[in-house]
Amino acid sequence: MEEKRRIKDYQLEAVNKLKNGNILKGGTGSGKSFTSLYYYYVKVCGGEFEPDLKPMTNPRPLYIITTPKKRDDLEWESDMAPFLLSSKMECQVPVTVDSWNNIKKYTNVSGAFFVLDEQRIIGSGTWVKAFYKIARRNQWILLTATPGDTWSDYIPVFVANGFYRNKTDFKEQHIIMNPFTRYPSIKGYFNQGKLQKYRKQITVEMKAPEIAVLLHQDIRCDYDKETEREVLRHRWHPFEDRPLRDATEMAVVMRRIAFGDISRIEKVKELHGVNPKIIIFYDYNFELDMLINMCETEGYLYAQWNGHKHEPIPDTDEWLYLCQYTSASESWNCIITDCMIFFNNSYSWKKMEQAVGRIKRLNTPFKELHYYHLTSGSYIDKRINQSLNIKGEFNDTREFRRYFE
Repeated sequence: MEEKRRIKDYQLEAVNKLKNGNILKGGTGSGKSFTSLYYYYVKVCGGEFEPDLKPMTNPRPLYIITTPKKRDDLEWESDMAPFLLSSKMECQVPVTVDSWNNIKKYTNVSGAFFVLDEQRIIGSGTWVKAFYKIARRNQWILLTATPGDTWSDYIPVFVANGFYRNKTDFKEQHIIMNPFTRYPSIKGYFNQGKLQKYRKQITVEMKAPEIAVLLHQDIRCDYDKETEREVLRHRWHPFEDRPLRDATEMAVVMRRIAFGDISRIEKVKELHGVNPKIIIFYDYNFELDMLINMCETEGYLYAQWNGHKHEPIPDTDEWLYLCQYTSASESWNCIITDCMIFFNNSYSWKKMEQAVGRIKRLNTPFKELHYYHLTSGSYIDKRINQSLNIKGEFNDTREFRRYFE
């Protein structure tokens, strides 16, 4: 008979701190889903879970807003099973599990409890407007490993908690705009002590014990120094032999000079020689083309996860799994490898942290997890690493602060 699932001490500690409108911040694989359900069942609805499951005395309908993949893969169903909850069959309360794409459908719901899984409420778009309506009429908590890269990412949650009237109120109290740019951009923030107080007030950090040592290593690659110098000096497009249109196009060209160097492919080959199963994260189509060409030339078995393909990891002894940051940095996991390569470091600290978590799971059988960062002395690599260090400091994530300092 299968042993009943128990809540762990660090999860129970988080439950006892949680309140309506909080962010439950926990590393990938720390059990945020199960912890949020325990909080809902016991603290919100008056049920009992241990030592024996007892019905809720104050039941509320449950709505879980998550990623399309988690919804379709029924990941939440397995976490709800110990509570005898399900969106697929009749139980004590109505349960709905849906994706962020459909959050507008639930703006008229009231008196329910919402679990908002994976931070998606950033900016001022449709999802944020729907979130405000839901937050006014219901209890809710937000689950994430990465709440945001800047203070602006916190605006919707701060507004929903009543700290500010709206986004404009926040901007007037805290944002310094850059007056020397063609388009509106943020130069910095003032009165940050108040922001830190509010963030601390609504964030419950759940720290799971580390069961594996994370080993990050820079792999130094080459780049075309002369071509980079010409681009910076003459603002010339070396691949199309014409002047660059603007700063955005120059950044694209600089990435291609650094990330498109053949030395990165050679380093991948070397690493694959000693690591038979590797997950590789990349950003751009030209990088994917390079990786596919390498795999087909060398006879490597590979599969892809990007905006066009969601292929499963091959069920063999050797493979390369090519993952695009935006599409594949969250909502899945792999415990059959201990090796990951970052073909380039993303500008987004959030994507990097989420990508690390694909193999950093509580149930990994490995004692060490290896992360190889392909980088160079190029202008763009230096800028990316500086940006990641700043964002790591903002999020107080010491792993990346150590690595990128």
